[in-house]
Amino acid sequence: MLSAEDNEVLSRTGPQTPMGQYFRRFWQPIALSRELPDRDGAPKRITIMGETLIAFRNTAGVVGLVDSKCPHRGADLYFARNEDCAIRCVYHGWKFDVEGRAVELPNVPPSSNYHATMRLKAYPTKEYGGMIWAYLGPTPEQGQALPEIPMLEFGTLPESHYFVTKKLQECNWAQSVEGALDTSHFSFLHMPAPHIPSPTGPGESRYEKTQRWMREDPQPEFSILEHEVGFVVGGARKVEAAERYWRTAQFALPSHCTAPPTFEGETYYGYTWVPIDDFSCWTYTYAWNPEHPLSDEERALFNGSHRIFTEIDDNYVPLRNRSNQYKIDRQMQKHINFTGVTGVADQDAMIQDSQGFIADRTKEHLSASDAAVVRFRRNVLQGAKALLAGTEPDAPRKPECYALRSGSWIGPANATFEQSMVARFGHRTGRAVAANHRVKDQVS
Repeated sequence: MLSAEDNEVLSRTGPQTPMGQYFRRFWQPIALSRELPDRDGAPKRITIMGETLIAFRNTAGVVGLVDSKCPHRGADLYFARNEDCAIRCVYHGWKFDVEGRAVELPNVPPSSNYHATMRLKAYPTKEYGGMIWAYLGPTPEQGQALPEIPMLEFGTLPESHYFVTKKLQECNWAQSVEGALDTSHFSFLHMPAPHIPSPTGPGESRYEKTQRWMREDPQPEFSILEHEVGFVVGGARKVEAAERYWRTAQFALPSHCTAPPTFEGETYYGYTWVPIDDFSCWTYTYAWNPEHPLSDEERALFNGSHRIFTEIDDNYVPLRNRSNQYKIDRQMQKHINFTGVTGVADQDAMIQDSQGFIADRTKEHLSASDAAVVRFRRNVLQGAKALLAGTEPDAPRKPECYALRSGSWIGPANATFEQSMVARFGHRTGRAVAANHRVKDQVS
């Protein structure tokens, strides 16, 4: 369990909090690129880590992210005009570019120093992997060089090879991350109803086999390997013929994960969590295939309830959510699946949200299956506390180390986790070697 003090540090990401300052040392997604489709289009209100901001795509196609309040009289710039490479307040016409510089102050005398000194708070932005990213930390003007965007592998690929979307999560960011790192819950949360037998025999598919193995062995043996920006965790379950079934997941600071179901040659899946406030977050979800473009059939699945994806409305709110009890069907729960809720992603959201808007970790009783959860908490808490003591994190300066893969592997029972990772990915911690060549090309 955590102390009440550490639970507060872990959960709170406002501007003046230790974890909030830590998050601000990393680039964060603030929107999907398709949410700002048009140059000089409508501004978009963004809330991130307790800050309400305005995003707009200017005439040149560059995205600005600025304070939501005009510095003149505090009018809301959501209602502003986006015109001529700047955003203009409709109250008195004050106008600011994407860097926050005043370009027109119509009601200010020409002799006023306002014309040279007036600034609107603005944050740097970049686009990568179909997402708009922003850096909310110290700037070069404050004595710190900007880090690079984390080069998640899908963003190094052509757009045809990946799919990205997002969904609202109605709980604190940290407990959703913890759910993604916990592979032991697959033995229950995502299973058929208990009375439904697992299929066996010659016609059993690989999916049916792995589902049976997870059902039959609810106590996977966990191993963890640290790397430059986080760690990879593997859970090994017993299978037939002196083999083990490994499911691996990556965690990269401060809030990126990759999912465990992918076998060699299949599509990979991942998440990035961005706090909206302390009680909700955006979960950016993505799929990518380094070998070939995603098919139309795959993309259609990603727009529904498939793997880490869920059905969402036009505002990226899941159709099954807190307000409708995730559309739980008790007859389904009795006769079809373990939860009575449709879809892996919605089952995850239901149980994570059920822990409360902020989980009370002082009342937990952890077990060996929570090894990755414990390591995640330790890593981010150490980083936040070190920053509070004056030590900047290293991970933001290692963008190429974020090209990570995870997935499934069936191997000899006597193979170590490290040996299994090398056999599956060609690298002891799952670094995508091909992606690193692409990353170097982009960075150079």
